[in-house]
Amino acid sequence: MFKVKVNDQFNFELLSEGGKTFVNGNPVDLDLLHLSKTSLHVLYHNRSFNAELVEINREEKTCSVRVNSNIYKISLTDQFDELLHKLGMDTMNSAKIAELKAPMPGMVLKILVEEGQEVKKGENLLVLEAMKMENIIKSPADVSIRSIKVLPSDKVEKNQVMIIFN
Repeated sequence: MFKVKVNDQFNFELLSEGGKTFVNGNPVDLDLLHLSKTSLHVLYHNRSFNAELVEINREEKTCSVRVNSNIYKISLTDQFDELLHKLGMDTMNSAKIAELKAPMPGMVLKILVEEGQEVKKGENLLVLEAMKMENIIKSPADVSIRSIKVLPSDKVEKNQVMIIFN
């Protein structure tokens, strides 16, 4: 079973069982024709709909779908997401990251950010040389740089704080 939220407004429970589809416990008869990998044609109550997947974010379990000329933002949760929510474990990944520590001893070669800068997850923060290899240290999350605690050519020890985030 999936819980489907459309445009943060409409909620549905979707269940597929024994080749049948149920929406909010009621059977739904759909005639689907796959046109491509990301689009399909739907007949429902003698009405025709063209649906196309516009964007998908697997990590957040969301997608945007164009139905005829309207775009809908859809989010999905399954029974495992619901269980994590009930146990209070659904917000563990969104824990605030306060600082960046050196993953290994080495020497700071370059600092690629400035204090006050907004940085997205995966963007380069600095270059750390360790064992004669240059390692690009990336942002672990979307953050704002509060202060930089190292300078180029500084030697750092493992777990030494290099950058503090807001």
